[in-house]
Amino acid sequence: MGRTRRDHLHAGQDKRPKNTEVYEVGKSGLWSRFVSSMRQPIESLFNWIIEKTDIQNGSKIRSGEGLFVHCYGKLAASLFILCFNP
Repeated sequence: MGRTRRDHLHAGQDKRPKNTEVYEVGKSGLWSRFVSSMRQPIESLFNWIIEKTDIQNGSKIRSGEGLFVHCYGKLAASLFILCFNP
């Protein structure tokens, strides 16, 4: 169940040998759930950083070096808040 045979491929269309089993991941939703479970904590972390440090407010930055100073400074401030804020 959930497997199909790829017996009728044209030559050169797929590099897999004939008669190989292919699992249809998209129909079950497993891949979508996996991606969502990996993405959610990362999005939560970045939303917390944006909320605490206002990292997206960098409209007066004029150079690449200034951008690095802004980003690393804000990330350092967020780590400080994370470590020392009860």
